[in-house]
Amino acid sequence: MAISPQTFFDFNRLRVLIVGDVMLDRYLFGHSNRVSPEAPVPLVDVEKKEDRLGGAANVALNIKALGATPILCSVLGKDEEAEIFYRLMKEADINASGLVQSAERKTTTKTRVLVKNQQLLRFDAEDRHSLSTVEEKLFLEKITKILQQQKIDVLVFQDYNKGVLSLPIIRELLMLAIRLDIPTAVDPKKKNFFEYRCATLFKPNLKEVRDSLAWNDLKVSKKMLGEASQKITQKLSNKYTMITLSEKGIYVNTPNGDAIYPTQPRRIADVCGAGDTVISIAALGIALGLEMEDIATLSNFAGGQVCEKAGVVPVNKETLIAEYKKMYDVRNTM
Repeated sequence: MAISPQTFFDFNRLRVLIVGDVMLDRYLFGHSNRVSPEAPVPLVDVEKKEDRLGGAANVALNIKALGATPILCSVLGKDEEAEIFYRLMKEADINASGLVQSAERKTTTKTRVLVKNQQLLRFDAEDRHSLSTVEEKLFLEKITKILQQQKIDVLVFQDYNKGVLSLPIIRELLMLAIRLDIPTAVDPKKKNFFEYRCATLFKPNLKEVRDSLAWNDLKVSKKMLGEASQKITQKLSNKYTMITLSEKGIYVNTPNGDAIYPTQPRRIADVCGAGDTVISIAALGIALGLEMEDIATLSNFAGGQVCEKAGVVPVNKETLIAEYKKMYDVRNTM
């Protein structure tokens, strides 16, 4: 067995600092069997409303679900949504010492309308401008203090292009992580794609790679993904590149070679949040020094698991262990 049962318990001793854009995921669940008399649109009778932690906060939920200790660092507004966010953080027992509030920003809120577990509509309330100089200084001081005073095993950058991860913050934290010998894992977006220089693990999805390299006809083949990964490494000097390929699996490039790891067949309900789950597994894996093959395998299982559920949800550790053990048992009988 490439990963021993002890590996899953080793997750429990890790402390993960997560820096990035957080959001409140709001769900309106209902049913629809008629059209609005006011316009040719479905009329939804709302039966339930639910608020969940989203964005980088969903990474924190995944890290906690896997047994490790997350410390979340981000910037919220001073609004009702922020109050709800803090309440959800407390209920989830997640460290909120790295959060900063600003009167100049609104708390990003994504509201999804679901009918029969299918998303009918989404509307967003958010700011995308970068942090002000004052906010940036306060935020950096808070994160730096945590990194210097606490034992952190891995630093995760979760970028959604909402302005929290500005260039000075990215560069300062990457340099500090290198000085403190802390591995880094990056889930990027297009705007800052090529700013995460010398990261340990760089994990874009296929669309982000196509957009950032201006390579629209990039296909899922080991040869083409290898060329794309090489271009990324030439610019970033990162150690590992992991490209998520949706239902086609995960491509991994390391100094020792590259490969595509396919997914298992799944009944997909919702792909939202799968990337958060994958970066969570990958971050814990590099913190423990696992082989990238094993990280990719676990990431496929975990990402596929959350896609079977409606809405953004964290991974279930016990299910993950059972699926990995089942795969190992099957391989051993072949």
